[in-house]
Amino acid sequence: MSWTRVWVHMVFATKYRHPFLNDSIRWKVFEHMYENAREKGIFLDSVNGWTDHAHCLVALEREQTISKVAQLIKGESSFWINQNKLTTRKFTWQDDYWAVSVSERHVEIVRNYIRKQESHHRTKTFKQESDRFMKKYGWEPTNPKSPKKSPVSRSLK
Repeated sequence: MSWTRVWVHMVFATKYRHPFLNDSIRWKVFEHMYENAREKGIFLDSVNGWTDHAHCLVALEREQTISKVAQLIKGESSFWINQNKLTTRKFTWQDDYWAVSVSERHVEIVRNYIRKQESHHRTKTFKQESDRFMKKYGWEPTNPKSPKKSPVSRSLK
């Protein structure tokens, strides 16, 4: 038997960063994400966010990929929100997301960061948060008017 535990911090935004996840539905959506993940065999340790995005801390099983887990969480939650008419307009997540690995010793730090999203976003916008992560992880956004480039990868020498 193989034993694995690969922690991933995943973040995804609503389409056009529209503030769909207002106070009246945000916790319903996040609770549904937990239930859906459990049903699909995804270990969703933490989920929280703000009006225009969600953070998830996931422990991947040996057969799971980041892209498949993101697809299952985002796709099903979007379907559920629309099916239950929780928003007045059609709800959609952005196609993109970002995900980074989390070392075992930093799991509690990431949990606390996710848990404190509401207070965090009283002082910082999602754009400021995204820009900080882009810089921290060495990701450079592509210019929409230029041909698509792969994100820059930096060696950890």
